[in-house]
Amino acid sequence: MKPFLLLGIRDEDAAADNEYAAFLGFTGLEESLLHRVRLERRPLGSVNLEDWSGIFLGGGPFNCSAEPATKSAVQQRVEKELAHLLDEVVARDFPFLGACYGIGVVGTHEGGTVDRRYAEPISRVRVSLTPAGRRDPLLVDLPGEFEAFVGHKEAVRDLPAHAVRLASSPQCPVQAFRVGANVYATQFHPELDVLGLCTRIEAYKHAGYFEPHQADSLKAMARRGEVVDPPRILTRFVRRFARA
Repeated sequence: MKPFLLLGIRDEDAAADNEYAAFLGFTGLEESLLHRVRLERRPLGSVNLEDWSGIFLGGGPFNCSAEPATKSAVQQRVEKELAHLLDEVVARDFPFLGACYGIGVVGTHEGGTVDRRYAEPISRVRVSLTPAGRRDPLLVDLPGEFEAFVGHKEAVRDLPAHAVRLASSPQCPVQAFRVGANVYATQFHPELDVLGLCTRIEAYKHAGYFEPHQADSLKAMARRGEVVDPPRILTRFVRRFARA
C-alpha cells in the first residue's frame, strides 16, 4: 500500500507528537505508512501525489484570517506551500482531509469566507450531519448527531458555491464540507480523544484560547463527555483511499 502523508504545523513537541500518535492509532496505520512532515520546522518541498494514498493536514495555532502583517514568516511560507499543493489536489480531486486549521486553508483556497464570527471555545459540541453528510461515503459510519471536540478562533462563514456542506453545530454552521468527491475539511478534530485534548490544553495554556486558570476545568469537561464517533472518519478515509 502507498503511504499517507500527514502535514503538521504544531511547534510544541508534546502536541505535535500526540497528534501524530492519534492519527496512527485511529487510522490503524504503522509509522512506515504515515509519513509526517512538520511544516513549522522545514519547507514542504515537492510532493508527487502519485507517491501517496492520501494527505492529512492537522490543526494548530495558525489562523488564515489573521492580518498579513501579524503572520510570522513561517506561517506565510506554510500558507504559500499549502496553497500550491491544493492547486493540484483540487484539480485532480486527490484524497485530502484537513482538520481545524485545514478547514480554513481549504475554505480560503476555494474562495470561501473565513473569519472570527463563528469561533468556538475549547469544548464538546453537538455536531449534526446535513442530508448530504448523511449520504457521504466518508461519514457513513457516523450517527446523524454526535459529540466532537472543538477549539478555534476562526471558522468558515460562507462556503463557495461548489462546496458541499456536510455538518454543522449550534454555534458554527460549517463543521465539515467537501469539494469534488475526495477533498474534505472538518472544523472539529476527528483525531482528538480525551487524552489528546488534555495534552493540548497544557500545550496551549497561554495561547489565548482560554484563561490559564481554566485548564483544569476544561480537562474535567473533556472527561465528562462521550466523544467516540469522530475518529471513525480517519479509519474510513484510509479504508476508502488506500492504494496499492
